[in-house]
Amino acid sequence: MQTQFSTAAQAAIRWLDLPGTGHPVVFIHGLGCAASYEYPRIVADAAWSGRRAILIDLPGSGYSDKPQAYDYSTTHQAEAVAEVIDSLGVAACGLYGHSMGGSIAIEAAGLLGSRVDALAVSEPNFYAGGGFFSRQIVRWTEADFVAAGFAALVEQEQTAWKGGLQATAPAALWRAARSLTDGVAPDWMTRFLALTCRKALIVGERSLPDADAAFVAGKGIAVHTVASAGHSMSWENPAALAAALSAIMD
Repeated sequence: MQTQFSTAAQAAIRWLDLPGTGHPVVFIHGLGCAASYEYPRIVADAAWSGRRAILIDLPGSGYSDKPQAYDYSTTHQAEAVAEVIDSLGVAACGLYGHSMGGSIAIEAAGLLGSRVDALAVSEPNFYAGGGFFSRQIVRWTEADFVAAGFAALVEQEQTAWKGGLQATAPAALWRAARSLTDGVAPDWMTRFLALTCRKALIVGERSLPDADAAFVAGKGIAVHTVASAGHSMSWENPAALAAALSAIMD
């Protein structure tokens, strides 16, 4: 586990730099998750073909610090990701982000410019409004969610997501969810379409039909489907996700 002080977060950010061949691929996790928890299985898969992988736990999640005086917005998280890549002296890399992490990856790709070889996002937030869980979370006030809502959410969750949730600061989860419902301007779809790097969208088979996938495909951008999986594709079919990412990053 590597660490550095993030100027964006004013706290320590930590990541796994797993050795391998070629340009590294940076993994950016979703809401209430941690890359160090979710993605080692992907990188260990034979389909990954031994690429170098950098698994970042965003501030507020996993092994990274959980500062109180931080907004946990996608924009500032993207800045924190870019700081890690800068600190490693990476001249070229791929970016992969899932769900909220996809939105962050889109913003990070804008910051990193020509250093991004390829961008893959799986079921990201393309527009303001949030997804199912972020909308549920922001129905609470931040104070009430921290006091009671977070514990209730963790208690009712029975999937693998529970492990990531328990390693997330309650205030960080609420503020991140609020950032997703608020959105950014221009929106993430507009930014995604404007990027000049190679890019692709990944969707779970169980999430189809999907309006964003159809729209992106109509723009000539590759769409990859992970069979026998929905939104939680890294848990539901890790081998197929590894294969899709490998194909995109080649």
